[in-house]
Amino acid sequence: MTAEQSPAEEWGEVGGGFTAVADAVGPGAWDRPAPVEGWVARDVVRHLVEWFPAFLEAGSGVRLAVPTPVDRDPAGAWRELADGVRTLLADPATPARVLSNPHLGDVPLDRAVSQFFTADVFMHTWDLARATGQDDRLDPARCARLLAGMEPMEEVMRASGHYGPRVEVPGDADPQTRLLGFIGRDPQWAPLGQE
Repeated sequence: MTAEQSPAEEWGEVGGGFTAVADAVGPGAWDRPAPVEGWVARDVVRHLVEWFPAFLEAGSGVRLAVPTPVDRDPAGAWRELADGVRTLLADPATPARVLSNPHLGDVPLDRAVSQFFTADVFMHTWDLARATGQDDRLDPARCARLLAGMEPMEEVMRASGHYGPRVEVPGDADPQTRLLGFIGRDPQWAPLGQE
């Protein structure tokens, strides 16, 4: 999120980018391997659709329903979640609400969505695009901002188990490559046969 963007505007940009990638996945491509070990493309959506609603409800009491099963229609399940997040962030009461978490403390709800979910969606956009053979370029300025915000918390992030070991990249690598390496992705990863 830039200083000029609200969490809702940021979500429109990042969530819209993921939606475009999800909508462009061909029917057979949902079972292609993804850059996260043991995942296929549909698991990228499954991860987002499963962890965030549970995290949100536990910390704020807000329930986002995703009635469509990911295995039946990954793009449809994603759109339901994305619409719910958009509605939540458009609600003028949301900034006054709080998400409470034993590890994070109390965070204004709109900022919590931005910090934890929108950022995750942005990074997973690369996973889904790379798995399905789409344009996987991410906004370099957003990559640089995310990396700058995460580097001081590296030890805590690694200890959480949500990030793999850092993948070494050249010192002069672009912001996207540095971000991917930091979160444990091999920036050169490609499905077998597409290297």
